[in-house]
Amino acid sequence: MKVGLKGIVCAGLVATLIGSVAAFAETPWEAAHPRRDQVNDRLQNENRRINQGINNGTLSPAEAHQLRREDRAIRHRERRFARHHGGHISPAEQNRLNRQENAVSNQIYNEKH
Repeated sequence: MKVGLKGIVCAGLVATLIGSVAAFAETPWEAAHPRRDQVNDRLQNENRRINQGINNGTLSPAEAHQLRREDRAIRHRERRFARHHGGHISPAEQNRLNRQENAVSNQIYNEKH
């Protein structure tokens, strides 16, 4: 297969365009608060997994309720940490929240299987 200069240039432009779209997907808040954004993205993913478990019958409503309570507690801690640091969380606080999210994520997995 022979690829000409136009094909290479076109592929480069497409790659640049895709990269630009991905860069614009991040909001100013997300760019300014990357640690909080990462924690909140994980919480959102856990909520999606919980909903999926309810929909396919692998999680009971009671299990889902308990998992959501734990995620709300994590979100509350994240906001409390941020209030003390001008809207940001420290790397140590992010690590603490990540460990707590890891525990909930493992619970979701174990209860779904």
